[in-house]
Amino acid sequence: MQEIEISKIIRSKRRTIALVVTHDATLVIRSPLKTPLDYLKSLVNIKRDWIRTKMREMQRKPKPKDKEFINGESFLYLGESYKLKIVDDIVGDVELKDNLLLSQEKASCARDVVKKWYKSEAEKKIKERCEWYSRLTGYKPLSIKISNAKKRWGSSGYRGTVNYNWRLIMAPMEIIDYVVVHELVHLEQRDHSRLFWDKVKSIQPDFKRRRTWLKDNGRTLSI
Repeated sequence: MQEIEISKIIRSKRRTIALVVTHDATLVIRSPLKTPLDYLKSLVNIKRDWIRTKMREMQRKPKPKDKEFINGESFLYLGESYKLKIVDDIVGDVELKDNLLLSQEKASCARDVVKKWYKSEAEKKIKERCEWYSRLTGYKPLSIKISNAKKRWGSSGYRGTVNYNWRLIMAPMEIIDYVVVHELVHLEQRDHSRLFWDKVKSIQPDFKRRRTWLKDNGRTLSI
């Protein structure tokens, strides 16, 4: 039987090992700093049936096509779909009204311009939600950053930094809130123990529904 390839090993000061099958059906391992490679490989072998099942699930999910940035194409923003309309008469490069408006002057570099707009919106909206939940829960990050990560929706550093993927701005606000809370709780509880999930549940009793939505629909949050 073919050996399962480990795409990436991320070592940190965490206490537990996590096997993660990503949206592109590759295996990423998050591991404590000093865990031997041989041990990780043996764990992959033990969990090989589960890993292969998850990989097949991911491969069966349709991969979204890259956007063409043409009139009438749909773009997500906070869970709602907007049609792209390329126009001459807007002040900035991108505007959101009944449609997503893109300046004709920027049509040749539409992907970069729209991505920049999404990042700017994420900077405002996600930071706003993070600050709100920080006041609610008492979990206070030293800094809040918007990332360009390809395989993670959020992360939390030991020095108190929380990072959120800009693509989350395409998701409904309740999904953004789930990721925000998830990373804030990690400031206190580093692993995914029962205590961690109990703390998340105390803030968001329906977190499982939100987590499932992100697992099922995360691939659609792309351009």
